[in-house]
Amino acid sequence: FDPVSMLEKLRGKRIMFVGDSLQLGQWLSFVCLVNSAVPDTPGAKSMERSRTLSVYTVKEYNASIEFYWAPFLVESNSDRNIALGAGGRVLHVDAIEEHGKHWRRADILVFDSYVWWMTGYRIKSVWGSFGDDGYEELDAWVAYRLGLKTWANWVDSNVDPATTRVFFMSISTTHMRSEDWGREGGIRCYNETWPITQRGYRGSGSDRRMMEVMSDVLGRMRTPVTLLNITQLTEHRVDAHVSVYTETGGLLVTDEEKADPQRYTDCIHWCIPGVPDTWNRLLYAHL
Repeated sequence: FDPVSMLEKLRGKRIMFVGDSLQLGQWLSFVCLVNSAVPDTPGAKSMERSRTLSVYTVKEYNASIEFYWAPFLVESNSDRNIALGAGGRVLHVDAIEEHGKHWRRADILVFDSYVWWMTGYRIKSVWGSFGDDGYEELDAWVAYRLGLKTWANWVDSNVDPATTRVFFMSISTTHMRSEDWGREGGIRCYNETWPITQRGYRGSGSDRRMMEVMSDVLGRMRTPVTLLNITQLTEHRVDAHVSVYTETGGLLVTDEEKADPQRYTDCIHWCIPGVPDTWNRLLYAHL
């Protein structure tokens, strides 16, 4: 990854990462990689962060590197109310404009959406207003297809391929069952210090049917979308999660909490630097 070359590619442009907390990690990684080539002088760069939109700007290049929070891409009642929990989430599977209006005029769009869909086997879904009492519970992969189709229609209707590049990140796998890689009695990824070396390893943290839905929807779009297939490489990196070196409720896990890895080990998110840097090297190669 050549940060100066990357900044030249971004001169006068906006790159926006859109998605969930895994995409937030990729954005943070990208900012760190680029920031290494930006002078640490007053006015050379700026950072503005909010719950929904975060923007890192490099003045010399008139370039902005942005992150927009939309874990389902489509609208839901938990987009801003994260504390609502999986059981209270209701998706508006055919609505996206409240998010999409922020994505317009970006020169490079990088999307992801997977892990929030996998918090249960069924997804509460509505068509029409959130004010309606009724909702339908759909299998996760069915709701995922509906949501991705809504996203795909938005991209096809609003993105000009002559001016905007679009990328979609494939499944970032989780490591929640230590028996998947033969560590009976282990606590998920806790204390794992070496990648899984089995060739072609595939655990339970990436759903093949969801991957097929993703591939099928992208394959039917009019707008060219580059699928960055990072699933297999993340499968092997059981050693690269944040584990107990993470946060909960916005606060760093304390030493006392670290002593309870059964409760506090995070095997979804990745250390920075680490796996997200690799994703950004792949993105850089495509750009």
